[in-house]
Amino acid sequence: MMPLKKTLDRTPWWLIATIIIGIVLLWNMVANHSYQKIAGALSNGLLTTIGVTLVAFLLASAIGLLIALAGFSKWRILREFARFYVEIFRGIPVLVLLFYIAFVGASEMVHLYNWLLQWPIEAGWLETARTRDFNMLWRAIIALSISYSAFIAEVFRAGIQEVSKGQIEAAQSLGLSSWMRFRLIILPQAMRKILPPLGNDFVAMIKDSALVSVLGVQDITQLAKVYSSSTFQFFETYNVVAFMYLTLTLSLSLLIRAFEAHLRRNDHH
Repeated sequence: MMPLKKTLDRTPWWLIATIIIGIVLLWNMVANHSYQKIAGALSNGLLTTIGVTLVAFLLASAIGLLIALAGFSKWRILREFARFYVEIFRGIPVLVLLFYIAFVGASEMVHLYNWLLQWPIEAGWLETARTRDFNMLWRAIIALSISYSAFIAEVFRAGIQEVSKGQIEAAQSLGLSSWMRFRLIILPQAMRKILPPLGNDFVAMIKDSALVSVLGVQDITQLAKVYSSSTFQFFETYNVVAFMYLTLTLSLSLLIRAFEAHLRRNDHH
């Protein structure tokens, strides 16, 4: 009786309920012609959503790592800049930053590009950049990258701080350079702490990528708006949208949990 009770207590009923709902939705999508058409219409948007998230996350991770390292710099100006960057961009909603980058920052980037490359442009080697040629897809990617880089910088900072100072001092006494200490000692150990929260940020970015639809980017949400407004199949269309996002986010969340459990088991051994 006790083993059965323990099994029932440990059973993830929320996951079972989610799988059942997912199977029902998937069956409808396979058996119902309307759902098949909707899924086909949104398939390109799924690829765009995944592509935007992957590129933006890689850029955000690179920027976040640089900001985190700046926070540990021996120069105070870099440490203050890192703190300023993190606090400012963590305090701005993603949607607001999307609008700002798309309609203010993009034009300023174009002006800066033309100013920096003024000589080759005047020589005829390069063409003058125009704001209207700045693709909305890339404006959205830049905005997501900047927004999430502030959060990822804090993840990197926390992971680096977890590394024992004794090991860093030992590496220093062996004559390893700052770069060698970071590459061989700090980063490999910090990554064990960093990867799970980085995975959570990736899942969060998948959800926030739906906001790029406000710029007309042809992601899942934007294509769903267009399709449902032309067919008036709002219920069926947004069922498919919810199914697509849940499939992406839940599968990744379960992988992250499995990875965290694997790391815990290794730590115990």
